[in-house]
Amino acid sequence: MTVRVQAEDFDLGAEVRQLRLQSAGAGAVVSFVGQVRDLNLGENVASLTLEHYPGMTEKALQAIVTQAQARWPILNALVIHRIGTLQPLDQIVLVAVASAHRGDAFAACEFIMDYLKTEAPFWKKESSSKGEQWLEALGTDHQARERW
Repeated sequence: MTVRVQAEDFDLGAEVRQLRLQSAGAGAVVSFVGQVRDLNLGENVASLTLEHYPGMTEKALQAIVTQAQARWPILNALVIHRIGTLQPLDQIVLVAVASAHRGDAFAACEFIMDYLKTEAPFWKKESSSKGEQWLEALGTDHQARERW
């Protein structure tokens, strides 16, 4: 199980391939990539800046992955979350899960992402045609997390 917080972009294909090859017994690998929106609430997005507390953030992400492991028989997981200033359509996050069966992999991947959106200690500031604003998790993000 790997968790990384980094400013650098990641190579989606290489990361998923490495997870797959390191996951003996896996019959399924499910991945999710989040990216910076180019439009948000009808406004053109110029950039998104993500801040965090080093050390604390990685521990929080690892705790989310550990919760997923306790719920589903996953063989491996990878979470990469970027920080710094990103441009529209830049990749922000990768969550990938390997399991013997697709249902467990899909569920664990979705669980990790739902908890990441609401529980991970990241602060996001969006610059748009309206100026700058700090973003918070949406009500729909909290609803998604509550179903688990």
